[in-house]
Amino acid sequence: MSTTTTSKPTHSELLTGSATAENRLPGWHMLLTALAAVLLAVLVLALFGSVSIGGVLVLGYGLHLVIGYLYSRVREGRRWAADRLVTMLVYGAFAVAMIPLISLLWEVLHRGIVRIIGPIPLQFWTMDMAGVIGGMDTGGISHAIVGTLLITLGASLISVPIGLFTSIFLVEYARYGALKVLGRGVTFLVDVMTGIPSIVAGLFGLALFITITNDPGIRIGLMGSVALSVLMIPTVVRSSEEMLRLVPMELREAAYGLGVPKWLTIVRVVLRTAIAGLTTSVTLAIARVIGETAPLLLTVGALPLMNANLFEGRMQTLPTFINSQYRSGNAVCNSDVMTNPITQIDYACSTTINYDRAWAAALTLILIVMLLNVIARLVSYYFSPKLGR
Repeated sequence: MSTTTTSKPTHSELLTGSATAENRLPGWHMLLTALAAVLLAVLVLALFGSVSIGGVLVLGYGLHLVIGYLYSRVREGRRWAADRLVTMLVYGAFAVAMIPLISLLWEVLHRGIVRIIGPIPLQFWTMDMAGVIGGMDTGGISHAIVGTLLITLGASLISVPIGLFTSIFLVEYARYGALKVLGRGVTFLVDVMTGIPSIVAGLFGLALFITITNDPGIRIGLMGSVALSVLMIPTVVRSSEEMLRLVPMELREAAYGLGVPKWLTIVRVVLRTAIAGLTTSVTLAIARVIGETAPLLLTVGALPLMNANLFEGRMQTLPTFINSQYRSGNAVCNSDVMTNPITQIDYACSTTINYDRAWAAALTLILIVMLLNVIARLVSYYFSPKLGR
């Protein structure tokens, strides 16, 4: 019985890149090179008297690319040094892509959380803006939260069935003959709708209801739902279509072989198999429209009071609330205390209260989107087919 021993690569093997994977350096070597690059960056910036976290990270990353590549070239060879360099470039690109996201989340969180927790935690979510004037340090967004949820729910009830049935038609029926030609036309129209500006969707909803009711001043929540559904339908169609195409054809053929009708195969096999992806598609469509402002400004308007009726009167939504509060700018405080004309309660006056409400409403909108994603994940987990069944 013979044993095989692995010899260390020679200097020529390292230079030509012929060293095997077993001779690669441990990962902590690259950590040491990264630490050396950061220390060198701090030293260089200190010499110029401009040491900052951003400067250290940028210069340290650039030095790490050079030092890490040269160190790997000497110790591992050309081939593995190139692999190290590309890996560091990928990590750097990922870090650069995460900077705007993390910066945005941090800015919204630290500016908005103060208003939400407030002296009385979550009171901001349970009050509306009835009687709130000037820089009065009170008011909330309960009416905007209800309006956003109801209008988005109405848009989902309109767009999800239409989008899902359209995707079923494109995948299951538009395969041969005249239906295939019709399917190509539908696909083209869906692609065109994907690029429609949101303001155009709002104008469509406004013009539609003015034409139906002959009332130029009509503003109701249903108009906003119709306008948002125009933006949701293309997203639902394209995403659901891709999810349905991922269902193996063998599953359909097995059902047909057992004598199951086509419609029942779609309901019990295709949709059941693709439920996880379809749920994600609907969630993406909702996240696409829940923050739209322009269509709602045209169709729903604004209202400082609670209105939970989609079919009557104006409604307030979180995007329009954020827009109105931010545009209001700094408030004017003629006195330290202001009285609510409706409740006759005295409140302190704050010049930055409008901005505080806008940031808190933006944080609330982000939390709602995150909650919807969590719900979609749970639905996908509990209702998607499990392996081994």
